[in-house]
Amino acid sequence: MTDSSRRLDARSLRGIAHPLRMRIIELLRFDGPATSTGLAARLGESTGTVSWHLRHLAEHGFIEEEVGRGTKRERWWRRSAEKLVLNTAELRDDPEAHGAVSVWMDEFVRQQFARVETSYRDADELGPEWMHARTLNDWSGLRLTADQLVALNAEITELVERYLALPRETGAESIVLQYQAFPRRSPAHPAEAATGDRAERTDEDTTDEAPPGTSDGTSDGKPDGKPDGTSDGKPDEPSDRTPGASG
Repeated sequence: MTDSSRRLDARSLRGIAHPLRMRIIELLRFDGPATSTGLAARLGESTGTVSWHLRHLAEHGFIEEEVGRGTKRERWWRRSAEKLVLNTAELRDDPEAHGAVSVWMDEFVRQQFARVETSYRDADELGPEWMHARTLNDWSGLRLTADQLVALNAEITELVERYLALPRETGAESIVLQYQAFPRRSPAHPAEAATGDRAERTDEDTTDEAPPGTSDGTSDGKPDGKPDGTSDGKPDEPSDRTPGASG
């Protein structure tokens, strides 16, 4: 990997799991070193508030002073050269970490979708070459076991790290690559999911089991009519593996 990794435990997570601290880290991560005054202006916060959070982040080792830059009155800060890794599966049952995990995940997800929104709002500033190169994509009909999803994640990570190691060429821009992969649960109730006419049947006729021979998600041999190949079949049993997050 290009950076060393820091796995967040309950104590270190509490040191960063605050919306403003996470936004500070995001700015330092993408835009490089900054002063408390510069960060405050971009975040719409007072310099005193931002300075307090900067000191807190420094105490926990998430940021460090840019040595040889700045003055006694105005210090420059940079993000520590570590990739932050949060494994929610390891911390979800820790009562001391539960609240911090929720704060982290809420802000982490908000930041990811805010970047997409900003990119498409400012699309007119891109030239035709970058308009053609960028993408926002997803896939339907992907059905995997938990182990298969772990393997897919590992392959994608390996591919991205190969590109991270490439030498910077003329014309290269800073690229944001975001990736989410998670099981999607059907919103339908299991008792209503097997057939489309289930609601018209009496209680005596209702069963929680799908009709025989319809394992492909169809009802009595009739397709469910969804264009993306998904089905309203019985939802899978919940997995005890919670995907982690990194930033």
